Amino acid sequence: MKMLFKQRVFSWFDSYNIFDENERILFTVEGKLAWGHKLHILDAGGEHVGTVREKVLAWMPRFKLYERGEYIGCLRRKFKFFGRKYVLDFNGWQISGDVMGWDYTVSDGGGAPVAAVGKELFRLTDTYSIDVIDPANALYVLMIVLAIDAENCDG
Repeated sequence: MKMLFKQRVFSWFDSYNIFDENERILFTVEGKLAWGHKLHILDAGGEHVGTVREKVLAWMPRFKLYERGEYIGCLRRKFKFFGRKYVLDFNGWQISGDVMGWDYTVSDGGGAPVAAVGKELFRLTDTYSIDVIDPANALYVLMIVLAIDAENCDG
């Protein structure tokens, strides 16, 4: 399953869509007023299915992930002198690659790919593809991508 994420100047209050290859809306992301980033994810039918919430007052950036209001995991930035590294506390998944350059992979605990994130070539606007191996993981992968994007926009 491929999802397309069109780059934008991040705003905490933005609303934007995540599309499939045929430009059909898969998810809508809505920024909510909060101290720190708070992103609500709605499915194509408008039902609230997930939330990405930044934990403020943490030494390193940290984002809590919620599915239908239930806490399911956390993504946090790990200290590194050059570049960025993230630790994911969800299903034993790991993130590797160049997250700042939008060229990274999410894999399971055994190293098998769950999703690949990369830049799409030959598009009018900067568009990034999220290739998810199992469509059942699409929401989870989207939450991870949104958290990394929000943290990258902060610096």
